[in-house]
Amino acid sequence: MKIAISSDHGGNNLRQEIMQLLEELGLSYEDFGPKSNDSVDFPDFAMPVAEGVANGSFDRGILICGTGIGMSIAANKVKGIRCALVHDVFSAKATRNHNDSNIIAMGERVIGAGLAREIVSTWLAQDFEGGRHLRRVEKITEIENA
Repeated sequence: MKIAISSDHGGNNLRQEIMQLLEELGLSYEDFGPKSNDSVDFPDFAMPVAEGVANGSFDRGILICGTGIGMSIAANKVKGIRCALVHDVFSAKATRNHNDSNIIAMGERVIGAGLAREIVSTWLAQDFEGGRHLRRVEKITEIENA
């Protein structure tokens, strides 16, 4: 599994923590920055991740900002992206199982590193269940293609 990861300045510290987790898990990832804590515009850092997942260069993506809200809104503008804002383990599991999410967004100012690591580990370990959920995901795709 190849992961794309990025943040804005508000998620820089948590991004470092999650990259360490990805290394511990032996997963391949590409860091899209930013390289410092200077203020940046989150859409500039969400787009490379979302576009990379959408075009198949990456299997999944992780986005982090202060709240996760801005990153998730920006990522979901890219066709084929199902980015879920996740701040608990149950939602991390459910969004993979039921929504086939391909990106998660989290907020560094909302959750701590320990919970974020557990969320990411859970999300990465889940598969899409298909079945009745596939019909719903297909409806989302139809809306997106309209």
